[in-house]
Amino acid sequence: MAKVEIKAPIVAEISENIKGAQTVVAVDYRGLTVAQDTELRKKLREAGCVYKVYKNTYLKRAFEGTEFSALDEYLDGPTAVAISTTDATAPARVIAEFAKKADKLEIKAGVVEGNVYDAKGMAQIASIPSREALLSRLLGSMQSPVANFARVIKQIAEKDA
Repeated sequence: MAKVEIKAPIVAEISENIKGAQTVVAVDYRGLTVAQDTELRKKLREAGCVYKVYKNTYLKRAFEGTEFSALDEYLDGPTAVAISTTDATAPARVIAEFAKKADKLEIKAGVVEGNVYDAKGMAQIASIPSREALLSRLLGSMQSPVANFARVIKQIAEKDA
C-alpha cells in the first residue's frame, strides 16, 4: 500500500473538519498526562469542538488553498488542532482555561473568522465570553431599565391607592 493511499483519507478527514469552520487553533500538547488529555478532549467536545492530533504534513496539505494555510508557519513539533464551526471563541477559551491547570499546554496560533493570531492574540480571544454569555448580558442590560420603570410605576400606583 502506497503512502499516498494512507495519507489521502486523513487529509480528507481534516478537510471535512475545517469545512465551514469559524476557528482552527493549533496547540502544543507535549507534557500532558493521559488523564489531562482525556479531560481536555471531553471539555472541547462539550463545547462543540473537534480536537485531534495530526501530522503537520497532513495539516499543511489539508490547509492548502484555505484561510487556514496561514497556520503553516506555526506547524512545528507535535500539533493538535481544535476546530469549531459554531462558536468562534470556544476552542481558545476552553484551551486557555484548561492551560491554567495544565501549564504544559500551549496555544501555538489560530485562525478565527479568517484572521490569523499568534499565541498572544489567541490569549485575548480566549478572554471573550461565549456567545450565550454575551447574549445574556445584553438581555440583562435591556431588561434592567424596563424592570426599574415597572417598579416605579407600581410604587406610584400603590402611593395613589
